[in-house]
Amino acid sequence: MKGTLLLLALLVTGELGFQTTEACIPFFEVFSAMAIGNKEIMNAALTKFDATDGERKGFEKIQECYNEGGLKAKFLDTTVLVTSSLP
Repeated sequence: MKGTLLLLALLVTGELGFQTTEACIPFFEVFSAMAIGNKEIMNAALTKFDATDGERKGFEKIQECYNEGGLKAKFLDTTVLVTSSLP
């Protein structure tokens, strides 16, 4: 699960290149909605970015992993992401 999230973060930053600072807020917005564990909240956040059905299914699978991992997994991944995004 942690590897999946790390891979997702690396893909997002790699695709965006030098525009990573512009992408941080939307990324953390969707990440936090996904980590909360509520499907409706996550879908509302994804609607803002015109997510396709395939993208929604992918995020749902990641969300299921977070829900299985519990609060400890969510906290550890959030800590890693915040720490890695600080200058």
